[in-house]
Amino acid sequence: MKSSRVCVVLMVAECVLIIVSWLLSAARLEGVRSMLSSEGIRWFIGNFSTIMASPLLAWLLLALIAGGSLQQSGVVEHFMTKGEASFRNRLALRVSAVFLALYTIVICMLTLLPHAILLSVKGGLFPSAFSRSIVPIVCFGITLFSVVYGVMSGRHQKGEDVLNILSYGLRQGASLIVIYIFAIQLYASLRFVFG
Repeated sequence: MKSSRVCVVLMVAECVLIIVSWLLSAARLEGVRSMLSSEGIRWFIGNFSTIMASPLLAWLLLALIAGGSLQQSGVVEHFMTKGEASFRNRLALRVSAVFLALYTIVICMLTLLPHAILLSVKGGLFPSAFSRSIVPIVCFGITLFSVVYGVMSGRHQKGEDVLNILSYGLRQGASLIVIYIFAIQLYASLRFVFG
């Protein structure tokens, strides 16, 4: 299903929910709040930004940046080529692997040592600062690997090129961000009406 169709379905579902919530609350059904009431309108307008600003949005943005940088940096092409890669590309892969290994070591030191900073108060990994930030940690590692590869391979040498690597995924996944906005609002509206 195309992104535009998904957006239309989500918008129609939101409109249907607004009407159904009004009808059910007019029928005095217990536990249902109308989105057309003063409380519902205040909730919808007053909480819109709060609803959007969930960790899911941050994870989506970071995943798009990581995926786009991986694709744009040339790493994927490096592994897809049938023949022997050039010396510069092999060197770039080694250097970026070293950076990724150093990053992994730092994360391990912040999580696996006794009394590590990212552990919970009781010393566990779950739940902890580490478990709450696992998606950003992974995305940053992929992005670091990709950018180092892109710079070392000579494909991207200027600051603008690095910015292009980082923003490529956001440009390609812009429709997912719009879908997220409609989907999270519909989910929050369902929780408001029936919660």
